[in-house]
Amino acid sequence: MSMNRIYEKLLTDHFASMRQMAFLSGPRQSGKTTLAKMALPEARYFSYDAPHDSLLIQRGGDAIASSLSLSQDEKRANQGSVIFDEIHKFPRWKNMLKGFFDVYGDNRRLKIAVTGSARLNVYKRGGDSLMGRYFLYRLHPLSVGELGSAEIDTNDIFRKPVDVEASTVESLLQLGGFPEPFLNGTMKFKARWHRMRLEQLFTEDIRDLSRVQDIRQIRQLSELLAARVSGGVNVAALASDLGSTQPTVANWISLLESIYFSYEVRPWYKNVASSIRKQPKIYLWDWSQVADEGARKENFVASHLMKAVHWWTDCGLGEFELCYIRDKMQREVDFLVVRDGKPFMLVECKSSYSEPLSPSLVHFKKVLNVPLAWQVAFDRPVSDFVPDESTSPSRISVADLMKILP
Repeated sequence: MSMNRIYEKLLTDHFASMRQMAFLSGPRQSGKTTLAKMALPEARYFSYDAPHDSLLIQRGGDAIASSLSLSQDEKRANQGSVIFDEIHKFPRWKNMLKGFFDVYGDNRRLKIAVTGSARLNVYKRGGDSLMGRYFLYRLHPLSVGELGSAEIDTNDIFRKPVDVEASTVESLLQLGGFPEPFLNGTMKFKARWHRMRLEQLFTEDIRDLSRVQDIRQIRQLSELLAARVSGGVNVAALASDLGSTQPTVANWISLLESIYFSYEVRPWYKNVASSIRKQPKIYLWDWSQVADEGARKENFVASHLMKAVHWWTDCGLGEFELCYIRDKMQREVDFLVVRDGKPFMLVECKSSYSEPLSPSLVHFKKVLNVPLAWQVAFDRPVSDFVPDESTSPSRISVADLMKILP
């Protein structure tokens, strides 16, 4: 069973109007390859995981061009498309892509997509920069809004509200947003799928992308981080628990981020007196694996907001960032969306709608002059909510917020 994704239009529009390569990065089994093939149905597909393709890629751009019947002399008549999958596993992948694009990518009719299950924008080693030759699109798991409708205007911040069922929110919260376990719909399948995903992450991805020898300790770190979701990451404490050094543990955390196991949300401190500046909060890409219910709900909201932040940035609507706020007087708001360096939206998570409006939410909205501020609850049915500065801050259902996000 397949489903439409909001990213289909994003990629289609890219190839219709831009000559740059499209980099599509995201977690394993989130649908990157399927989306690339849908956007470029006639493309020649090369996977670095396939022995024949990896040998061809290692021979360089000219060998690939020859297999596609391209030539330098006829480059302005080039037609066709190519998809490179998992190419970041090739140590000289940037040099190869740069040379191939510079020689054969002059004409817009030659379309190039690059997909990978590691962050394609973090690998600095191995040669010349690809700056100006690609645009990065970050693929996320399914979200409430996307399940409501894949139709979305890439020119708007908030989408037209979609219909949201309470059962959709609950299923997504329990099963996670990865397409296969969500579509299967059973907790038993999800447990088996999750075990398989972790095996791939820790036996394949880490092995391919690093020289780390003790995979066992990194797995232990992943379990410690999962137990600390929504809390601050204390590297010194983690290093003590693991019997390792702080620099090593910090490097391992970065490695787990690069393979899409976890991500960090950093504190916002500009114009916040006595703010907490150093300690990030940790969340998982697969929020369904968070055991504590309250932490899982907060992770669920964090992932929806991070997807929105990446979507808005990748669509060219500005530079967006997801942060949180905490000061030394113990005032805290779970999330702050920053737009072009300015606070844009505050979101505080609560389990019950009956809880009073957070004083911290009111305080930081006023101090930072934030246009929008919402306290979201999981026990409130969806309403006819629309984002409006005049009614902010206020309490809304979590579904009210998510129905207007990508």
